[in-house]
Amino acid sequence: MKTRYVQVGTGSRAYMYIDALTRTYSQQAELLAVCDRNPGRANLVNTYLSRFQLPPVKTYTDGQFDRMLEETRPDTVIVTTMDRYHEKFIVRAMQLGCDVITEKPMTTDEIMCQRIVDAVQSTGKKLRVTFNYRYSPPRTQIKDLLQSGIIGDIYSIDFHWLLDTSHGADYFRRWHRNKENSGGLMVHKATHHFDLINWWLSTYPDSVFASGQRRYYVPQTAERLGLHRRGERCHGCPEAKNCPFFLDLAQYEGLRYLYLEQESFDGYFRDRCVFSDAIDIEDNMNLVVNYNSGVKMSYSLNAFMPWEGYIVNFNGSLGRLEHRCMETVYINGDDRVPGEMVEEATTIRVYPHFAAPYNIEVWKAEGGHGGGDDVLLKDIFDPDPAGDRYKRAADWRGGAYSILTGIAANHSMRTNQLVKVSDLVQGLRDPYID
Repeated sequence: MKTRYVQVGTGSRAYMYIDALTRTYSQQAELLAVCDRNPGRANLVNTYLSRFQLPPVKTYTDGQFDRMLEETRPDTVIVTTMDRYHEKFIVRAMQLGCDVITEKPMTTDEIMCQRIVDAVQSTGKKLRVTFNYRYSPPRTQIKDLLQSGIIGDIYSIDFHWLLDTSHGADYFRRWHRNKENSGGLMVHKATHHFDLINWWLSTYPDSVFASGQRRYYVPQTAERLGLHRRGERCHGCPEAKNCPFFLDLAQYEGLRYLYLEQESFDGYFRDRCVFSDAIDIEDNMNLVVNYNSGVKMSYSLNAFMPWEGYIVNFNGSLGRLEHRCMETVYINGDDRVPGEMVEEATTIRVYPHFAAPYNIEVWKAEGGHGGGDDVLLKDIFDPDPAGDRYKRAADWRGGAYSILTGIAANHSMRTNQLVKVSDLVQGLRDPYID
């Protein structure tokens, strides 16, 4: 029997699930309805389905969420809304008897995280958080190598993530530019990275100290670039021909249909100026994280780099493992594959104690987010009956601990104090004990 789904939120990320439900896994699953605060964007789902001669689904506004669940009786709700609304729909769906699958981050602050934890425990419903980076073959390979004991017990980690001036800048155009919507890059983006550490080492954060600032995406940078006549947004901006950050929404089919042509419904501009005074998120951050296992991590994120990817180094009792990964250039929703791995620039090198260093051939990956998207979707909608020895599926516990590093970092940046994760949310349990 097919599992019945509805989906709330129909922006660009939603279509990964819409495709899976209506095409790839249509024998296992059924999409019954979608809802969105922008009715034009919700209706585009049926326009998209008609391209493949697929039947339409019911559409609702976000204010009709309860009605959608009452009329369609789904088994599971998929949440792909703006981050600040995840908690609202997760909790309500569980209260109305549904399991939930949500995009990361699970939510954006400790108050909403606590509500989700309480709802899971009071309703007994299942909540899954979709961390596609766990499913990327090279990231799974790192888990495999560390589990093998190749460098012994891990003592410390150096982790540096680089967002480039295409993808990184895009967070300063969209709703992500305000912490009330996204939790800032420490929550919205770095949740991926903190989850990888938690999962790679089967651990969770104990305390966080952080510092951060916005130094690049500021009006002074625009002035230095000679952009003196800036508009509120790229569309119609007098500096369009001179600005290296100009985004032409009309140039890309997906961005044009989803955003430019839907502005009349909700007034949302997808292409606001990256140098605006209205931005309140940081563009460079540094953290020290202590884990319950005794591991220490130094972490940095910079959102204005000339290339995109990461460098992570593990220091262990038997040596050191260095992993470097470069990803392709893209802007979210611009019709290019998001975060595809650059094979020739992705490496794994081991430095054993008292022996010569050596390279390890990297597991090949194709597709979005380092090849993780398709593997994730299969695990959701058509899982291997034998199970997954890497335990890549994440529930509410993994979802909570992934965001709590970033939430603690936000508190630390504001107070200049070390923040204990256990002071933020109560009722959490070890994600790696079934």
